[in-house]
Amino acid sequence: MEQNQEEKTIQIAGSITVDELSQALGLSVTELIGTLFKNGIVATINQRLDYETAQIIIDELGLKNVKLEKKNTATKTSDYHRELSDKAVLRPPVVAVMGHVDHGKTTLLDTLLNKKTVDDEAGGITQHISAYQLKYNDRLITFLDTPGHEAFAAIRQHGALLTDIVVIVVAADDGVKPQTVEAINFAKSANAKIIVAINKIDREGADIDRTKADLSSHGLQPEEWGGDITMVPISAKQNQNLEELLDMILLTADIEELKADVDIPAEGLVIESHMETGKGSVVNLLVTGGELKTGEFVVAGSTYGKVRTMLDWKGKPKGKATPSTPVTITGFKDLPNFGDRFMEAKDEKTARKMALLNAQAAANETANANVTSTDLLRMMNVADNSKVFNVIVKGDVLGSVTSVVDNLKLIDTHGEITLNIVSSGVGDVNENDVYMAAGENTVIYGFNVNVPINISKMAARDNVPIRTYRVIYELLDDAKKEMENLLDAEIIEEDKGEMKVLGVFRTEKTSIIAGGEVLKGDVKPGFLARVVRDKKFIGEAEVTSTQKEKMDVPELVAGETGGLALKTTSKIDLQINDRLVFFTRETKKRTL
Repeated sequence: MEQNQEEKTIQIAGSITVDELSQALGLSVTELIGTLFKNGIVATINQRLDYETAQIIIDELGLKNVKLEKKNTATKTSDYHRELSDKAVLRPPVVAVMGHVDHGKTTLLDTLLNKKTVDDEAGGITQHISAYQLKYNDRLITFLDTPGHEAFAAIRQHGALLTDIVVIVVAADDGVKPQTVEAINFAKSANAKIIVAINKIDREGADIDRTKADLSSHGLQPEEWGGDITMVPISAKQNQNLEELLDMILLTADIEELKADVDIPAEGLVIESHMETGKGSVVNLLVTGGELKTGEFVVAGSTYGKVRTMLDWKGKPKGKATPSTPVTITGFKDLPNFGDRFMEAKDEKTARKMALLNAQAAANETANANVTSTDLLRMMNVADNSKVFNVIVKGDVLGSVTSVVDNLKLIDTHGEITLNIVSSGVGDVNENDVYMAAGENTVIYGFNVNVPINISKMAARDNVPIRTYRVIYELLDDAKKEMENLLDAEIIEEDKGEMKVLGVFRTEKTSIIAGGEVLKGDVKPGFLARVVRDKKFIGEAEVTSTQKEKMDVPELVAGETGGLALKTTSKIDLQINDRLVFFTRETKKRTL
């Protein structure tokens, strides 16, 4: 890895996330997570590392020019924008269109993009984030149409975090509404630049000045009133002043000098994902850095895949996506979560390993869990020889899922079994669950949920066990038995007797006939025998019969002389004066 010889100082206040550290070091998150993995740390981009752990990792990377400093005050958590290199290039702005329901957000985009989607939405309300790209004055602008209905507040907040500029649409005849205020707050929390589009100025009752005053009372002061917020009166329906709005978006982008690195592994964010028959997982991504190409491997959260197809927002094939570009891809083995950060991986093996690490870390980390230097040193020095029990947990409500997962983790396996929560979630067992479990020796546990008939058939076909329970202790008992089955059986040996060999009558490849004196204990057919010569182990055999005076007898006891037949797995050169040490061996199933 090439290093900038100029010394770099990184300040850490208490702890730092993997994402923040990678940005500060100028490394890809993939490379840093890989280094953590080599040192025994299972981490995601949001895992927090303490000062000492960060120092150890920097030492492991051999970064002599990086200096860490402890900072007493908390630093602001960084967002998705990484520290740029001097090779960064200008990129299109990413613009989120937000506002109150029915104030004309989607109509505005439809007019700009010359398409009709409003009638296709449920009740005319945007149900998910949709991404588009417009070319204006030979420049690209990426738009995100975000839900306005109150039920989608969390999605709308993610939308703000994805963007550089937020266009807040306010109807001139309706004014500021609760979701308008939410949009304002989200935009401010995301440090995005705000432009207000005062829509529906063609309607009766439209009052632009009253709307500006309303906005001013909520912290958005118009430029013409001495403030810093650009407000453009428009009519999305009548295509009025939309070019002026686009000019202001590009002007704002120029002032911000929006840039991105392209000479890095591709990365970005998951906008939305769903399953389609015949296509599998269909995922909408927004590229924020690097160049994503078809055929590359990508990781997002606990899933990964190879980019099989890539389409632009119009559904046309696209071979490469640059920063600020929205694309729809297929190829993920499972659906990534909305808001997951995706990263390019160099090959399938790396992608699979990173996805597994993310899944394990997500299942095991708590909200405020930090990886400490003590944990790191312990993990670096302890080899993980445990066996893995993979489970998928589905529950009726989040509380049920959390309870099941927490109780599974409390099963004491004495360090011999590693519990791997492949995934967990609310709802009935579905196709994705079976898909994730197939071929991975994974048990799907359902708590107070149903298994549709078609899913049961699919699971039977793929040999995926699905077990549903309505009593948590029954579920835990089943999991405990499954883990016990993974334990190596306990081998119990019991000494029975000893014989001195006085004669060897026949030696073949897999059998021996010999005679001798029983020195102690007894010998019976079925006993095992170790052949010992001058205290050295020569081989092992099984007693098939015992004789006395050429007659079969059930046993020979101490003080008796007799013969015996031995069965061997390979030829043993038994000699006079060798000792036969008799014993029994049994395996016992272990319990937890």
